[in-house]
Amino acid sequence: MKKIVVLTGAGISAESGINTFRDADGLWEGHDVMEVATPEGFAKNPELVLEFYNQRRKQLLEVSPNRAHSNLVELENNFHVEIITQNVDDLHERAGSKNVTHLHGELLKVRSSINENAILEWKKDLVLGDLCGNKSQLRPHIVWFGEMVPMLDKAVEITQTADILIIIGTSMQVYPAASLVNYVKPYTPIYFIDPKPSVSKNAFNNLTIIKDVASSGTDELLKILITK
Repeated sequence: MKKIVVLTGAGISAESGINTFRDADGLWEGHDVMEVATPEGFAKNPELVLEFYNQRRKQLLEVSPNRAHSNLVELENNFHVEIITQNVDDLHERAGSKNVTHLHGELLKVRSSINENAILEWKKDLVLGDLCGNKSQLRPHIVWFGEMVPMLDKAVEITQTADILIIIGTSMQVYPAASLVNYVKPYTPIYFIDPKPSVSKNAFNNLTIIKDVASSGTDELLKILITK
């Protein structure tokens, strides 16, 4: 069975009603990302940061996976599928995908401020005074700007094993995630799905661009891959 590796970004969740990470003006839900997505921002104003993610968590629990998420699950009937996502939502898992690696953390988890491996499932509000077992403040289990990406090595290993690479809803401009495409074997078929593709046809060997949103773009992808 051939192995498909899928790299997904904010565009695949947009049709579920989750806003993309940053607006054109650089703000995230009206906030400067440096205030709500950095260790320095958390140290300066932890209440603001915790409330920001509380609102994101509430929003996530109100939305559902869309057809693009379901289409990736359908691929598992014909391929071994591994998903590497930049998204912090759980929509891939809720749709039924079995193998999902989150590069940038998970919104429905929290972790100790002093031990990044002390991770808890969390679906309610997180407030000051919520402590881990070592009595340190819990924080969102999110990889903030300036922090290491602990799952990157695993993502590289997965990408190296791809027989087919699919990229959905990400501009491939955010590093280190954007570097993963460089780890596929030479001439591996690559499918890039985005309504405004940021790459040209000759950007990679064996590249197919599907200029469409994630749902209908993955509809077309299924026709291509499952009829081959």
